[in-house]
Amino acid sequence: MSVTSQPTGSIPVQLRHVSGHRSRPFPLGVAESVPGVAEVAGAVNLAVYAPGITALDVVFTDPGFPADAVPSAEDLHRAPLFDVTDHVHHGTVPGLGHGSLYALVARDRRLSGVSRTGRKTSGKVKALPQLLLDPYGDAVVERGGVYWSTRVAGDFDWNGAAKPHIPLRDTIIYEAHVIGQTRLHPGIPEELRGTYAGLAHPAMLEYLTYLGVTAVELLPVHHHRDEDHLQAAGLQNYWGYNTVSFFAPHPGYATAAAQAAGPRAVQDEFKGMVKLLHEAGIEVLLDVVYNHTAEEGPGGPTFCWRGLGDEHYYRHDAAGRYLDTTGCGNALNFDDPQVVRMTVDSLRRWVTDFQIDGFRFDLAVTMCRDGAHHYTHRHPFLVAAQADPVLAGTKLIAEPWDVGIGGWQTGRFPAGWSDWNDRFRDVVRDFWVADRGAMEHGGQGGSTARLADSLSGSAALFESSGRSALASINLVTAHDGFTLADLVAYNEKHNEANGEDNRDGNSHNRSYNHGTEGPTGDAEILEARAQTARNVMATLLLSLGVPMITAGDELGRSQGGNNNAYCQNNEISWTEWDLDSRQQRMLSTTRRLIAIRKEFLAGQPYSYPARDLGYLRWFNSSGRPMTEQDWTDPHQRLLQLLIGVPGGRSTGLIVFNGGLETVPFRLPVPEELRGISTEQGSAVHTFTLQLSTSHRGDPRRGALFAPGENDTIEANSITLYDV
Repeated sequence: MSVTSQPTGSIPVQLRHVSGHRSRPFPLGVAESVPGVAEVAGAVNLAVYAPGITALDVVFTDPGFPADAVPSAEDLHRAPLFDVTDHVHHGTVPGLGHGSLYALVARDRRLSGVSRTGRKTSGKVKALPQLLLDPYGDAVVERGGVYWSTRVAGDFDWNGAAKPHIPLRDTIIYEAHVIGQTRLHPGIPEELRGTYAGLAHPAMLEYLTYLGVTAVELLPVHHHRDEDHLQAAGLQNYWGYNTVSFFAPHPGYATAAAQAAGPRAVQDEFKGMVKLLHEAGIEVLLDVVYNHTAEEGPGGPTFCWRGLGDEHYYRHDAAGRYLDTTGCGNALNFDDPQVVRMTVDSLRRWVTDFQIDGFRFDLAVTMCRDGAHHYTHRHPFLVAAQADPVLAGTKLIAEPWDVGIGGWQTGRFPAGWSDWNDRFRDVVRDFWVADRGAMEHGGQGGSTARLADSLSGSAALFESSGRSALASINLVTAHDGFTLADLVAYNEKHNEANGEDNRDGNSHNRSYNHGTEGPTGDAEILEARAQTARNVMATLLLSLGVPMITAGDELGRSQGGNNNAYCQNNEISWTEWDLDSRQQRMLSTTRRLIAIRKEFLAGQPYSYPARDLGYLRWFNSSGRPMTEQDWTDPHQRLLQLLIGVPGGRSTGLIVFNGGLETVPFRLPVPEELRGISTEQGSAVHTFTLQLSTSHRGDPRRGALFAPGENDTIEANSITLYDV
């Protein structure tokens, strides 16, 4: 049964005797053994921020309530939270144990049947008003179309598994979906595919370590629901950006056995996944959605925050209307300190209880708007997250935009944060993909200057915030938009399966189909697409900053031109593992690039590139330093980059040819290499060809060249030399 809204006014309940012992307004949620609170046998302290309610009760079942049962009137008890401190309702509640289902209900203080001590004063208690979730609940369960909070014991045997603590400079992020990554994998047992356990299966761990990525960034795993309009259309919110609880993992990604066993088994399976990934040396990052909730806009369902205090939890304009900076119907109000507190407490739970290594914050600008609705890099949330000792050492990554006024803030987040770099995305797409399409149709491409800025970590973009290239999370694709294979195979989006007549999704993709829209049997077109895709991947992995690969891009995964597959929990979104020869080469090229990146960084001082220790030297086709004319000439599409650190063990030369013709060029001449030495301290005397993205490049691997010697580079390709 789908859950559309919590019911109102039909469940009579028994009254649980509650003594008048003192309670505390902190910590929020359910807590045992709260200091300063008189001990009551079997009682817990419950505290809820509910500024929109005059008086609040909790209704609950006995502990260990059957996992498949729907609570009836005879199963429920009701207890008042008599104390209120700064809009936090709190009280001691006996009998609310692990496995109890519970919900919050508003109460008129004059309600017959309840006294200050909780004793019965008349025969029956009123029927319940709206049932509301505890914002801090350990887990959410659905019974008969109704959401309930429940308590889950948090103990878990981590068996000494430690967090990898991989430095940002060595991080390679792999953005994946729990279902899509494993649903079709032939090496994973059927019952584990599409689950937390499947993601930690030896076959997947072997693949991730073989590829060489250091962190898996999971699309939302907070408990979420499908929007009503998707349910009506028979679709699902596959991506999961529609949160019901910020403290509970989504049960739908657990195995059927764990779901049947209940929330404890679901959470243990999630923790087991994290444990095994950590043992494999791979960090786990979560894509988190604190900017809005599943309660949607006006007229949407009410599960929790709207019922507890709509005007406080959500942002409103001067006329009292929802101020929606997310495009999802509502925006959480981070001008309210309790909303900031709830978010930081949620992050702490995922770091401590689930051992998560970092977070990517969806539409992070919404979380950083002040009382006047303007973004500020000194917002209390940003300060709190960076200063919190529990969150110390976690990776904090902003999606630095939203849909409100002043919503684009890439490069403007403070120290301690990294930003998704959409400028890098657009420039790399332009140079390799859109420009190629323009030139092949008689137009011209852009100059190499913008590409050089992206290769260097977008220094100009981040310098005002005082951050280094490590603040740049470099990406060319993500879950939202074309896959890399589709970027080079489609000029237009093809989102018909979403049921919105192809109106949804971005229409400006900087893509190029290389001559034919979509699938083709033309070998020349297929090879051209594959080479462009390799160029994009190489640029991503050879640039300064932190690269993020979208799962499946290394395999040539296609979504059939759908650039907004948020509602496609099917083969459109799932990764297919049966690869043809071109896909095999894409995988081997990606793996080789990752290995080269790791080898290069291992040869540099630990502080590189966070401190300005290295050099980036740019050369033209004559092996001489780039001139101003070279930088601005759109016809000059060849660029050489010499990169390294004085005294470092590794130096690389990368040559980019974004033109349509194979061209001769001269490697950097000897007089321009003064001050650059090899590991042994001698002058540069050899360039060794390591990799070429050209379809004819591999046979040349290992070729040796002297400084100033001539070589050729094929059209639309990259060549990498070890120095």
